[in-house]
Amino acid sequence: MEARMKNPAALLPGAFEAIMSVNGAVAKGGVAEAVLHLTHLRASQINGCGACIDGGVVLAKRSGETDQRLHAVAAWREAPYFTDAERAALALAEAMTRLNDRVNPVPDSIWNQAREHFDERALAGLVLHVAVTNLYNRLNVATGQIAGSWAP
Repeated sequence: MEARMKNPAALLPGAFEAIMSVNGAVAKGGVAEAVLHLTHLRASQINGCGACIDGGVVLAKRSGETDQRLHAVAAWREAPYFTDAERAALALAEAMTRLNDRVNPVPDSIWNQAREHFDERALAGLVLHVAVTNLYNRLNVATGQIAGSWAP
């Protein structure tokens, strides 16, 4: 397996740094690291980004995430391992990632559920995080980045 090209963010001066600065802002939102890892993994699963799934699992495990929870992310609704806040974040991540799946992609019910668990600052961080994850997914899938090709 070979990527079509290097990741575009690594090729264009300032692009990687700009994305990383958004990640820095997300870190100031106050969202638990576990929630960020879980939502990254779920969006990456939906988008079929092997590089992001692989790297996301590595980073989540380094942060203390369990194999049991990581294996269950794709079926989080049926698994008892997630808190209500994590479930709200996962629902929001799915809705934001699947924008074309329904007329109202992020319905009030999903948004309001997230608002019950995250204040405005944290919700801003979560929304930015999911958006950046989708950016990574699209860059990596389009250019054929290989799972395991980068070591976080």
